Amino acid sequence: MEEPEKVLDLSSFQLHDLDSVELPPDLTELDLTANRLTSLDPRIGRLSSLKKLSLRQNLIDDAAVEPLSHWDALSGLEELVLRDNKLMKIPDASIFKRLLIFDVSFNEISSLSGVSKVSNTLKELYVSKNEVTKIEEIDHLVELQMLELGSNRLRVMENLHNFTKLQELWLGRNRIKQVNLCGLKCVKKISLQSNRLTSMAGFEECIALEELYLSHNGIAKMEGLSTLVNLRVLDVSSNKLKSIDDIQTLTRLDDLWLNDNQIESLDSIAEAVSGSREKLTTIYLENNPCAKSPSYTATLKQIFPNIQQIDSEIIA
Repeated sequence: MEEPEKVLDLSSFQLHDLDSVELPPDLTELDLTANRLTSLDPRIGRLSSLKKLSLRQNLIDDAAVEPLSHWDALSGLEELVLRDNKLMKIPDASIFKRLLIFDVSFNEISSLSGVSKVSNTLKELYVSKNEVTKIEEIDHLVELQMLELGSNRLRVMENLHNFTKLQELWLGRNRIKQVNLCGLKCVKKISLQSNRLTSMAGFEECIALEELYLSHNGIAKMEGLSTLVNLRVLDVSSNKLKSIDDIQTLTRLDDLWLNDNQIESLDSIAEAVSGSREKLTTIYLENNPCAKSPSYTATLKQIFPNIQQIDSEIIA
């Protein structure tokens, strides 16, 4: 019979230290989110049953987190959250041999140097909202299912070829100019919103893809989508599209975002979306020239018999 989990949640207590707090030795989860901690209490290093440790939204810097790498009693830790602190580099996580989740988002980290020491058991890696310029030192993370590198300074998609189990790839708000997915055939969600893409080419082999987010780029043509037969959500809003192309074969599409483009006419839309006419429930086309047509809403209702939302309007 499994032992019950013992959780201590001290979220939002605004603690400057843990001097007044009792830390039971059999704790399995310690949540210190949203406090004012600038150092780590040495007693944490003796919690040998600890599986989850969250230090999210504190004032932890590189020197303060350094003791973690010597606390061998924590080697069984499975989830380590250091999101929203003052880190300048990836902390040494080499002692955690069973780590599944590692979150260092919202810091000031400029390089992924150090990720090579993270256990190859890792399933989720979050490094969003930092200053990272290159995807590196991650090749060994063959169990990875989630990779979040949004809001960094990345220019190139690289070193992704080992991720045969990756389900979600989040690279929005970077400086990427070209799609290079290195044959990720299992990935289900990809976000490349707010980058510098001018072409959609490169997604053809991602046959398991269900959600694709490409808004706020400079894409002028819809292409490379016909093989994505599992796609349910496609967001290509705020680009430079003049027509709707290459999605006739997509029979599972139920969310289509095309707003803020340069699509002139609705004349060919029925043919363009022939595969998903029955399935589609949401479409955004506002801020295109075609949306100014007096029969805009009526035409879309006629084309899509099961439509539930046109732009922000819910269809009764």
